[in-house]
Amino acid sequence: MHEPVVEITRREEFSAAHRLHNPAFSAEENRRLYGICNNENGHGHNYAFEVTVRGPVPAATGMVMDLNLLMVILREEIVSVVDHKHLNLDVPFLAGIIPTAENVAVAFWGRIEPRLKGFEGCRLHRVRVYESRNNFVDYHGPTR
Repeated sequence: MHEPVVEITRREEFSAAHRLHNPAFSAEENRRLYGICNNENGHGHNYAFEVTVRGPVPAATGMVMDLNLLMVILREEIVSVVDHKHLNLDVPFLAGIIPTAENVAVAFWGRIEPRLKGFEGCRLHRVRVYESRNNFVDYHGPTR
């Protein structure tokens, strides 16, 4: 009998500031493209993010992976690094990246995915980043 494949999700929250700005563009083009998000000193968000892991449910444990371990990974790799920080200035893994929600989701994937290598059959399925209650992005990993 085949083990069922299930997706499990953990949600975390953090607060951070960022500035959307491309130094290759003129000040006028940055203002046109990013509007108030181009404020020179940045602006803040109360972010949330969800990480979904997909894998078989072994009969021996009944778990794709221990959600408490996923929580630890997310807090170590993401929350402890970005919470109450300026994403442009204080977060080394975002250096040189315009910290849109899209780019943040991709960068989070890059931090989380290697930490899941030791969990047999389990793989990162989705990273969802909420920049606000109504705006979010999903990233499903690099195209293969």
